Amino acid sequence: MSNILAAKERTDSKHSNLRNLRESGEIPAIVYGNKNDSTAISVNNIELQKTIKEIGRNGIISLDLEGKSYKVMLSDYQKDPLKNSIYHADFLIVDMSAQLQAQVRINLVGVCKGVKDGGVLQQSLHEVTVTAKPNDIPDAIDVDVTELQVGDTIYISDIQTNKQVTIGHDGEEVVASVLAPRQEEEISTGEQQDGGIPENEEGRETKASPES
Repeated sequence: MSNILAAKERTDSKHSNLRNLRESGEIPAIVYGNKNDSTAISVNNIELQKTIKEIGRNGIISLDLEGKSYKVMLSDYQKDPLKNSIYHADFLIVDMSAQLQAQVRINLVGVCKGVKDGGVLQQSLHEVTVTAKPNDIPDAIDVDVTELQVGDTIYISDIQTNKQVTIGHDGEEVVASVLAPRQEEEISTGEQQDGGIPENEEGRETKASPES
């Protein structure tokens, strides 16, 4: 999905001017990549956040820079933790026919059976690096945990994606586990866990090309 975002080139990067820029509702940013020089720009704060909401974190943006149009992705941004607002953004110009890497969040969906039996769902991995063409990069990867019992674990190798998306992690990396209540308490407090399988536990044991 793509959306149009207007941008203006900026030539003054003094701290006072950047503060004035933000106070006027604009965000300082840079656009770079795909054999283009890095250019300092500004975009409207409200329009940027509206665009992200509409197309997602990894959506394709048609950046209109004073008459020149670029297909870009939001490669990075910084947020003010107090105001919860973006105060700087980086846009990567992409080749729509070439693969690139991007960070994609993992969403655990469903209420797992192990939690209903008193277990605790622990998510070990919240984001993965994927390789795909720009239009094939998902905003998030949903992982269904409904069937997990106490002691079960989901690994990277268990995640199903289409052929256009490759996850760049070891297949044995843990995504999420359902811990017995006693295990969760010991992990949280740092106490040593006893060996063996916890009482009343069912199920198997847990095991513990970029663009320029």
